[in-house]
Amino acid sequence: MTQDVKNQSGTTPVWTRLNDSEKEEVMGLAGEYRQFISAAKTERETIELAVKTAQDRGFVPLEQKDALQPGERVFATWRGKCMALAIVGSEPLEKGINVVGAHVDSPRLDLKPQPLYEEADLAMLKTQYYGGIKKYHWVGIPLALHGVVVKEDGRVLKVVIGERETEPVFTIADLLPHLAREQMEKKMAEGISGEALSILAGGLPVTSNEVREKIKQAVLDYLNREYGVQEEDFISAEIEAVPAWPARDVGVDGSLVGGYGQDDRVSVYTTLKAIADISNPPRTAVALFVDKEEIGSTGNTGMYSTFFTNFVAELAARIVPRYSELVLRRTLASSRAISADVNAGLDPNYPDVMDKLNAARLGHGVVLTKYTGAAGKKGANDAHAEFMGLVRHLFKRHGVAWQNGLLGKVDQGGGGTIAYLLALHGMDVVDCGVPLLGMHSPFEVAHKVDIYMAYRGYRAFLGG
Repeated sequence: MTQDVKNQSGTTPVWTRLNDSEKEEVMGLAGEYRQFISAAKTERETIELAVKTAQDRGFVPLEQKDALQPGERVFATWRGKCMALAIVGSEPLEKGINVVGAHVDSPRLDLKPQPLYEEADLAMLKTQYYGGIKKYHWVGIPLALHGVVVKEDGRVLKVVIGERETEPVFTIADLLPHLAREQMEKKMAEGISGEALSILAGGLPVTSNEVREKIKQAVLDYLNREYGVQEEDFISAEIEAVPAWPARDVGVDGSLVGGYGQDDRVSVYTTLKAIADISNPPRTAVALFVDKEEIGSTGNTGMYSTFFTNFVAELAARIVPRYSELVLRRTLASSRAISADVNAGLDPNYPDVMDKLNAARLGHGVVLTKYTGAAGKKGANDAHAEFMGLVRHLFKRHGVAWQNGLLGKVDQGGGGTIAYLLALHGMDVVDCGVPLLGMHSPFEVAHKVDIYMAYRGYRAFLGG
């Protein structure tokens, strides 16, 4: 099977060019992926699941190794929100490493530090939205709460409410159309304010006459009874409201996967599986999972942090006999990277926002995106032609179906990835990922063939 770079109508979907064995692989991988994103709805949950998968596939904590030999498999995490895995290559480290990097965070609603209040005989939770969302997406749907609460004595309590069928869910009630005349005359972005995204949390009061806010107290009593959480503990908590549904097959043929958080956990899953399935690469292979991409890659777990460079430095110190900072700089500058992130697929309902000649189509393979950014390529990495040629050749040699794709028409909007932050080290970088419909919505849609081809593309790159 060969690649299909054309994007115009009339090109054949990849499925028609797969043999029976490959079709079985597509469906099998998609089933595993669906379970992954149903279980990994926060950054911490994603990293926990990635660590378990890595350990099952022979990766050991880097800190347990004083020296490393070709073929050894190691990993490191930081703050429970980012992770790097490596397989040591046979070539000298200074010739460069192959990196595939994805992000583990997704748009959502975070509980504020003091979220709980009572109004109109209902208990409510205040939220702060995280990342680029359409606020109206988050009203009128079932929500679950996921996160951690850190007690004053340092104990970490995990909280998950709303995922089991026997548990209640949460929601944000929408305004009824009978009274929404003024709301519906507003611009879509103004129809629901950020402060109106308060979650319905309870409606039964405690019986005590000594308590003024009886319904709020009933919620606190439940949290204390079930999780040992008191009101002050919200100050040192990270609790996220996410859709309370699992990923599902979409379409009568089951060709698509719909679910929350596919931007960018589809890249996390395919990258994790790719590095787990290779052995003895010539160049050291690194899978990188970072946080905070949706809000600018900030903080000590985002791509702006030193986590990645520290990880490579720790590798180099265990591989190179006479390690120095110069070795680190040479290694990074000689490296190659794929920024594994999703792109927009051509949506039949909204074709006018896309340049059809340069638009990715679902079912046509993984998307190579030469540049992202906005307007005049602001914030773009813009991969060099030589590196684009190298990746094209690699994918062709390994039978990876791929396509060209840009993020919409010029001046229509835009977006970015971690590519430019990897490129700061001097390495060549290109964006490459799965096309989605409904990106940043609570129910994003991907094609199973594209997920499979992302896995094969990342595996070829890491092993090449």
